[in-house]
Amino acid sequence: MSYPLLDKINAPGDVKALPAEQLDQLCAEIRGFLIESVSATGGHLASNLGVVELTVALHRTMDLAQDKLLFDVGHQCYTHKLLTGRREGFAMLRQQGGISGFPAPEESPYDTFVAGHGSTALSAAIGIARAKKLKGEPGKVIAVIGDGAFTGGMVYEGMNNIGVLNNLVVILNDNKMSISKNVGMIANYLTRLRTDPTYFRVKAGTETVLGKVPLVGKTMVRGLQNGKQLVRRALYHSTMFEQMGFQYVGPVDGHDLAGLLRLFRNLREQYAPLFLHIETQKGKGLKPAEENPGEFHNISAAEQRTNPELSQEDSFSTRFGRRLAQLGQAEPRLCAVTAAMKYGTGLQYFKHAFPERFFDVGMAEQHAVTFSAGLASQGLLPTVAIYSTFFQRAYDQIIHDVNLMKLDVLFAVDRAGLVPGDGETHQGIYDTAFFSHIGVPLYAPANYAELEYWLEQLALHTAGPRAIRYPRGTETPALAALGCSCKEYELYSEKPADTVIVSYGSESEEALDAAALLRQNGREADVCRLVRLHPLPQGLCEALQGYGTVVFAEDAVATGGIGQQLAFALQQAGWRGHFVLCAIHDACLPHATVPQMRAALGLDAASIAKAALLAEGAV
Repeated sequence: MSYPLLDKINAPGDVKALPAEQLDQLCAEIRGFLIESVSATGGHLASNLGVVELTVALHRTMDLAQDKLLFDVGHQCYTHKLLTGRREGFAMLRQQGGISGFPAPEESPYDTFVAGHGSTALSAAIGIARAKKLKGEPGKVIAVIGDGAFTGGMVYEGMNNIGVLNNLVVILNDNKMSISKNVGMIANYLTRLRTDPTYFRVKAGTETVLGKVPLVGKTMVRGLQNGKQLVRRALYHSTMFEQMGFQYVGPVDGHDLAGLLRLFRNLREQYAPLFLHIETQKGKGLKPAEENPGEFHNISAAEQRTNPELSQEDSFSTRFGRRLAQLGQAEPRLCAVTAAMKYGTGLQYFKHAFPERFFDVGMAEQHAVTFSAGLASQGLLPTVAIYSTFFQRAYDQIIHDVNLMKLDVLFAVDRAGLVPGDGETHQGIYDTAFFSHIGVPLYAPANYAELEYWLEQLALHTAGPRAIRYPRGTETPALAALGCSCKEYELYSEKPADTVIVSYGSESEEALDAAALLRQNGREADVCRLVRLHPLPQGLCEALQGYGTVVFAEDAVATGGIGQQLAFALQQAGWRGHFVLCAIHDACLPHATVPQMRAALGLDAASIAKAALLAEGAV
């Protein structure tokens, strides 16, 4: 496809040079480019199709030399990247050596803040706006926040601290709620009237004059303000934002480019923090995405796509969800909790079977954990399924609200280990350390059979806090062939060896392949595969005592991880051999496939085998 107008956008500010009558065509070209490009590379599609006009209007009216633009969540920034001269980079979107799928300040000075997790942009924007005030710098700080982020409590913590920042603009990108036509017509009329700069000047002047009237002036001002709030409450329920200090404007059609341009130009003259309620359609311009925006939220490459964003028909997440639903038949106390990831975690099966025992709390992981603690305190058996990267957001709640009281909560840690595509913001590399640090028993099945067996044991037959972690995607044939022995660790030995490679989860396949590589080079190595990671399985140290070299490989952080814990346990047991740790020492991981990341991190079979040879002094 050809993109004659988009081809003219090669640097920030180029959009300002286009004639106004060409902007609608530019938006159409951007949509066409995103559909074509993201379908080929994979990425977040539906959310970006919904904010094309909004982003174009912002770039057309902003001064990028002094204004700052933030996105929450950052995956809706693709149009912003196109308008800041990064079109060529979309050929390698979310790939090794390519551009990030999220704002990346190291990639461009026009990406203000990293935003891989939701509900964070407002707090960051308030900090940046306050810094501008302290330094006497001009310009506005604009935060575009999706309505899903408003299910997270951090947004409200930020709103409670906006003060009188008249350089702060918050844009609610609302792609779920609607407003009926009759109310919409009135609201749109009042919105247009109230966004005229004259309105703000008259409003400020009137309140100033009335406030000076002796004895009754302040009462008159309060009466005027209360009257306006009553009208607005009846029309569009805006008082919550206004009571927190915002000047509320909206709802506004987020696809009316001319209206958005007029709105943003009028609001350059600003007297208070602004809250703009913009209504958009997720997936705009692509009919399947409009009809099923959830399925087109984050798509894989076209040639690999089966059912975008949903758990694959055959995946750890799907097997987990189906097995949990089966267990729910036998145990009426079993509940399932997630945080806006019903399909991603496979819990749609549990919801369909037991809707009264299924709870999706929105993008609010902290609440999900403490809510589960509340359920458990009353004798129920909650399983809370959240991606590993998002469990980090609820660490305090895991410690204080579940672990201190030893409540019966099972943490199902989805997307554990290395995660392709989303780079450093979405890796599941910390959970082994933070769960084990507070004494939570942690299990890592390597295949479906182990997942289903240990899920039953942990959900129905184990008390207290406990966790089970599993990777994104499907089991591999090599790990599936291992089956399930129901043991907490397995030791594979063909011939007497002085070296053992220890691993767990999906990384176990690299350990097995590394041992095979060593055998090809005339050196024997056994493999020990852990299922229980913490506490370390009983008898493990004794089983490893006879080896001169222990190589531990894990796709998780090295500091405080399972490898370091095993090294210390062996030392305490009197072992004095060579211990080699292959783990993640730099948390800033690249956008890449899992095999590419393993190779870069020294976690592939060749690197593990080389590490073993170095320890033996063979190379």
